[in-house]
Amino acid sequence: MLIRETAASDPLATSAPVVALLLHGYGASERDLAGIGDRLTAGLPWVSLRAPLALPQGGAAWFPVTVPGSPDPQPVVEATEAIWTWVQENLLPDARIVPIGFSQGGLMASQLLRTRPERVAATAVLGGFVLGAAQPADPLLRRMKPEAFWARGDADRVIATPAVERTEAWLPSHTTLTARVYPGLGHTIDQRVLDDLAVFLAAAVPLGASTI
Repeated sequence: MLIRETAASDPLATSAPVVALLLHGYGASERDLAGIGDRLTAGLPWVSLRAPLALPQGGAAWFPVTVPGSPDPQPVVEATEAIWTWVQENLLPDARIVPIGFSQGGLMASQLLRTRPERVAATAVLGGFVLGAAQPADPLLRRMKPEAFWARGDADRVIATPAVERTEAWLPSHTTLTARVYPGLGHTIDQRVLDDLAVFLAAAVPLGASTI
């Protein structure tokens, strides 16, 4: 089950026309990215979701880890549909989302874009990658080229090299990409990422004035 956490100062987040959707990484929870949500202005309310797969060691995941960087497509498809079901049941019918995901959540952010791009205002993939299997909206995205942000560290040893190379090829051909590679950054998010994400959101999201 997807469980949400919203900004305490913005209890009507799910009634907004544009909502940032925060998607955590493997083994974390809906509270992991709340720090990002707390730094979004009231102009871009946020919702953080817990992934549906509970892990024995604690935390949650969007899909099982099989080959690192190359997950089985079917569990990813199922997780994607679970998120869209939550969106349909909890947000306004015509609301657009801004998926912001870290690691596995970054892949899920790209999945939302690759399945229903008309519902996505902009996409941010932080320390994540894209699925190798073709997705329903890929041909449309080649024409649309929506705004996307991809941030990763050059010292990240978690995301496998083939996944990084796949993402380097896919994102520029399907999106209008803002890409950043941070020297010395491992598999995490630091202030440099947040600062650049703020600039991206301010330019790409219709509400315009969001800052982190």
